[in-house]
Parts: sequence; C-alpha cells; structure tokens
Amino acid sequence: MKNTFLTRLSMAGALLLSATACEKDLLDQSNPNLPLTELSWNTSDDAVKGSVACYAGLQGLGMYRRWLNFAFDLRDDTGFSQSPWGELADFTHFIQVNYDFEVSNNIWRDHYRTIFRCNQVIDRVPTIQGMDAGLQKRIVAEAKFLRALSYFNLVSLYGKVPLALQYSTGLNQSFPQGTEAQVWDQIISDLQAAQTDLPATYPATDAGRATKGAATTLLGKAYMQNKRWADAQAQFAQVINSGLYKVEDVPYTSNFRHTTENNPESIFEVQFSDERKGGNDAGGGPDATSSQGGQRSQFWGVPGYGFNDGEVRPWVVREFLQEPAANGQRDPRLAATVFYNRLDQTQFPSALPADADTLVYGTGFLTRYGKDARNRARVYWRKYQTDYYRTFEDFDSPINQRVLRFADVLLQQAEALNEQGQTAAAIPLINRVRQRAGLAPLTASFTRESLRMQIMHERVTELTGEGVRWFDLQRWGLLDNQATVDQLKARDPDFNNFRVGRSRLLPLPQSEVDLNKLTQNDNW
Repeated sequence: MKNTFLTRLSMAGALLLSATACEKDLLDQSNPNLPLTELSWNTSDDAVKGSVACYAGLQGLGMYRRWLNFAFDLRDDTGFSQSPWGELADFTHFIQVNYDFEVSNNIWRDHYRTIFRCNQVIDRVPTIQGMDAGLQKRIVAEAKFLRALSYFNLVSLYGKVPLALQYSTGLNQSFPQGTEAQVWDQIISDLQAAQTDLPATYPATDAGRATKGAATTLLGKAYMQNKRWADAQAQFAQVINSGLYKVEDVPYTSNFRHTTENNPESIFEVQFSDERKGGNDAGGGPDATSSQGGQRSQFWGVPGYGFNDGEVRPWVVREFLQEPAANGQRDPRLAATVFYNRLDQTQFPSALPADADTLVYGTGFLTRYGKDARNRARVYWRKYQTDYYRTFEDFDSPINQRVLRFADVLLQQAEALNEQGQTAAAIPLINRVRQRAGLAPLTASFTRESLRMQIMHERVTELTGEGVRWFDLQRWGLLDNQATVDQLKARDPDFNNFRVGRSRLLPLPQSEVDLNKLTQNDNW
C-alpha cells in the first residue's frame, strides 16, 4: 500500500510539473467561485443578504444551537451533566485539561465568525451608493447589536478577549486583547449606537430582527453586569414604558414553544426551523445543506428520547415548592420547567398536593420510569423540549431560543431599584411576574437585603434553564470568594472543583494564545 501511494504521488507530481511547464501562470489564476468583495457590496439586496449572514451566525454550534446551553445552563448551579463523553461532562464540572477542547473551541470560533460578519456589514454597507439611508443605518445598527451580543457572551465566559472591530481578510491580522472593562465598554458603545437607528417594531416578514427594545434591554443587562444600577434602571424603564411588551395574558409555556414564537413577551430570540436543506444535520455545519434547527432538545432529552447530556439539580424543584400558588396548588412553572417524580416525598418533601403527572412524550413519568429507581429519582429539563407536539427528539428542533424576554426585564429592574434603596418601588414589578404564574402578590415589608434574597428566588422559579443564571452568579459576586462558592457546593457538587480566581472564566483556547500571543486567563 505504501509503494502504491508513493507511486500515485509521484505520478501526480509529474503531471503537475508537466501542466506548469505548458502554462506558467497556472498558479496565478483567480478562483472563479470566490466572490470578490468589490462585487459583493453594491446594492441594497447585498446589504440585506449580509445582514442575514450575521443572524445566521447565531445558529452556529458554538452559539445558541448547541454549546452555549452547556456553557451557561450546565455550568451554573441548576444544571449538570452525566454525559458518557467524559470530556464534555468535565467541561461542565470546571475541569478542562485540553484548552482547545471542541466545545470551548466551537464557542470561540462561532462567536468570532459572527463578529467577522458583523464587521464586514459595518464596514461595507455604508459604502453602497444609492441605498436608502434609513435601511442603510438600520442594517449597520443590527450588526452592532449582534456584535455586542457576541461580545457579551465572550466576556462573560472568557474575560480578556481580543477586540476585533475592523473588517479584515489578512491572514496575519491580529487584534488587541482587551481587558474585561474594555470589552464591556465596547459592548455598551455598540448598543448605544444601535439604539439610535433600530426601529421599535418590524413587519411580520422581518420578525426576529433586532429592535430598539432589544438593544435597550441588552444595554441594561450590560450595565447590570457592571453594577451600574442607575444606568440599568434608565434603560429598563424605557423598555417597560414603551408599552410594546407584556407578561400579562402571555402563557408561561408560550416562551418555549414553536407555535407561539415572537410573542408579546419576546424581546429578542434566535430563529430556528426544523426544515432541512438536505441530509441529517447532526454536524450542524454552516454550508448550504445545513438545517436551521436547534439541538438542545436532542442533547438534553430524557432517557429513551435524547442523549440526556444535561440534567437538573433536585434543589431547583425544592425551590419551586417553597410556596404554593394562590389556589393552593404547586407553582405551575415547575411542571413547565422540568420532568420530575412529583410523588417523591423523600427528595421533594412538600405538603402541597401533587400536581397532575406530567406526561413524558405521551406517557406518565412514573409509568415510564417506575421500575427504574435511578431514572425515577432524576430531574430532567422540559423547557425547550418538543414533547408537547411530537413523540421524538432529533437534531432539528423548530423552537426559537428566547435570548431576551420581558419577565427578565421586570425582575432586573426590580433588582436595580432595590440595589439603589428603592425597595418599595421594586415590589410591583416582581408582582407582575408572580401574577402571571398564579402566585399571590408580595405584600410583606422587605429590607433591601431580604428583597435581594427574594429576587434571587424569583429568578430561579421564572428563568431556570434559560441561559441567564451564569450572569446572575457573576453579577451577585457568588463566584468571587470561597464562602459563597461553598454555598453553591451545598446544592451542586460540581462546585467542589471550582477554584476561586480561576474557574469564573474558561481558559482561552491555547491555539489562539499561541498564534495571537494572547495572555492566558489567571491560574490556567
């Protein structure tokens, strides 16, 4: 075999030499299949297509399609992994030996791929002659929002990341590594610029594009992560007072189903579809044959219906059981959030009446797992699962990922007010969220500290499994000292591996450190 291979290689070399002898300029030919920049940015249609490519970046494996769910929801204290892929499970356990591990590498790659596309739009669209000025500004503003969203995730996961802010195709181009403060400043700057030129709403044909409300909400969240409470309050007030969003009359489950996407509570969501362009798209590549489906439901599906690579810590269920709904029943958001054994009084002691047995893909939980003690005692994700309309999971879920929704705005505004000592003003905002869930309004007198704890509780019962708790843990300083990390250990054993001063951030991919001479994160 070796001789045969070498023979073929030498024949190929001879043919190449022969061809180059006949045509000296062979290697100088232009690739006719490679679109040139100067031919790609001449019309409004070019600009719109470039904008769509930016949004398509959000569907990458390293973004909302798959791996961000692991990086956020399974590395916080509400989720965990028992994946048979040991390196993946370790990633969620704060153990990473290979700094170029596929999951982390994909997250880095796909965020910077999206940033590259956004930079191209920001650079080229303003040069298009004869384009409607309003559309031109809007498309640039959308790109700035998406660049800010990408950096919001990157700085929260990696900290000191390169600030690539110019479009460049140079293979040797490198960008300065920003401090965390510098990256946050850039996020804020992009969002402030985007606010000016984004519309409040779009026609139905453009549903899913970033609005002024999306930019304002993300700006408020950026201020929150930096404890700029008054600045955050001002942004959230704009969203609340706009009258465009509500939780009232929007069923809680509407936020996790494909039949009720882009609803009045939604501020920004990543658009997914189960329409396939060809073949099984488990790999999820960015090519023309790829589907546009989400893959969270396949990876976190219950045993027998998915890979079950993500599960829920039992304390989450107990958090829901702390108080009844106004009708004396269990908080209805519990059954919408997880599949669990509602009759297990050992793990979930409660005087509240057991709610109806939640069907697991058409069969009751205990009917399905009653003879399997291990599976019967586990808690599984239900948010974003497709059990409400089909009896299987695959790599093509049509459910949009809700990135920004109004209930989160109300609770963060309550937090911003409370942190400024305006505790009484915060309570009505919390009650809007509680009322939708059927809980009695808060009426007790709260101190700033006691309401802070109440808000922490409210965010668990409203937002668990939606990719926001990692930001909460960072904002609340729970990852910054051993005493608070010890509190997290009590409900999530994965935090036994958490090292203060190291584990708050992922290691920068080693290949990026080596190629671009980056400074690795502390203690990695």
